Amino acid sequence: MLLLAAAVVLPATAAQGHNIQVQLNGFQNQELILGYYFNKRMYVTDTVPISGTGLAVFQQEEALPGGLYLFYLPNGKYFDVLINDEQNFSIQTDTADLVGKMQITGSKESSLFLDYQRFLMQKQKESEALRNEIKANEGQQARVADLSQQLQKVNQEVSDYWDRVMQEHPGTFFASFIKAMKDPEIPDFEVPANTSNPDSVLQVKRYHHYRAHYFDNIDFQDERLLRTPFFVNKLEQYFDRLLPQIPDTVSEASIHLIEQSRGNDEMFRFLVQFLFNRANESKIMGMDAAMVALAERYYLSGEAYWSTDEFLEQLRTRVREIKPTLLGNTAHDLQMESLDGAIYRLHEVQAPVTILVFYEPSCGHCKTAIPKLYKDVFLPYREKGVQVFAVYSMADKEEWQGFVDQHGMYDWINVYDPYHQTRFRAYYDIRSTPMIYVLDRDKKIAAKRLDVEQLPGFIDHLLKQ
Repeated sequence: MLLLAAAVVLPATAAQGHNIQVQLNGFQNQELILGYYFNKRMYVTDTVPISGTGLAVFQQEEALPGGLYLFYLPNGKYFDVLINDEQNFSIQTDTADLVGKMQITGSKESSLFLDYQRFLMQKQKESEALRNEIKANEGQQARVADLSQQLQKVNQEVSDYWDRVMQEHPGTFFASFIKAMKDPEIPDFEVPANTSNPDSVLQVKRYHHYRAHYFDNIDFQDERLLRTPFFVNKLEQYFDRLLPQIPDTVSEASIHLIEQSRGNDEMFRFLVQFLFNRANESKIMGMDAAMVALAERYYLSGEAYWSTDEFLEQLRTRVREIKPTLLGNTAHDLQMESLDGAIYRLHEVQAPVTILVFYEPSCGHCKTAIPKLYKDVFLPYREKGVQVFAVYSMADKEEWQGFVDQHGMYDWINVYDPYHQTRFRAYYDIRSTPMIYVLDRDKKIAAKRLDVEQLPGFIDHLLKQ
């Protein structure tokens, strides 16, 4: 397990402080680490010596923010403790069985979480044993059915336990923690008798219900959930597995979640940063539109109070550069000169699909990608009306002519901008070459930053549309 130095500033809390005494049987004269979970990582809060009698005392004037904490032992093992308002308590345990032998005195919620850990560990053992039996009895339908029913009963016992502790301990962080881990319940949908494919219809209904109610049990006003190991996993599962990877859908879902956190500065800041970074770092084509949407709504509007002026200025520039190239936008028209001095305009190219490519012969990738684009894409697809508007991005006409001659690339449209009048680098965000855009019949950007190998499949899809 990797423990990181504290990299996230936690908010100040009430000044009652904390005093947590940990009695460890089996360790003396070493160090015990107190850490917390945040964004799928574990950070160090404090490190204290373990005395010769096995006692370690964590004591500070400031209270710890509520969350799930871990105590990291010298032998690499660790145990989790839920910490909330009661922060003057003691823990006693034995390294031979950290959770089983543990006793907590002075913190009701920490004790409740300990009981939950023990209960869950027992049910996990029962479940694992039943699954192993099911696997061992494959082919014996009656036996497998009986074991499956027992497994379902164990799962129901866990669900009932969650419901019971939430009812018995309302208003506690422990109840909020348990509730947040629960998946939404899916009702028994009815499908009309005359439905041709009832299983598919039922599956769709369940999916849409699950997606719509996925966050029902999450309180986005409770920043303590940020300091748990499951919160970010839940976010990632929703955005990676449940949502269609469509920029508008992702940005709308992101904004919907962020707006639920208004009023809680820590949760609001985390969600804005986390969802903006996901969109910004996404490798999915077109997801920069989601990044732009979040940047304009929260950062460039002045709501991201934590951002520096330098960052905001860089982001403002980057958004300005990206916006003209967002999928669905009409590509900026270019009027450029060919090798023989003729003038061609991008918007005058009559084609169901136009590939707009920027390149320079001295670029190592261009030396292989551009001839391949000509032979493997342009030549096979030109009978289907596909055209290529190939822009030499430099001004050395002799170099350009030699490259075209070398590879026999005469049949597509070869152009350049010798007098730097078109500002094509700004309009098409040219930071490296080759840069490929795919335009539809109306010269709207249908794809960008594709590799040559990806073009045939995408062109086929676009032509069908």
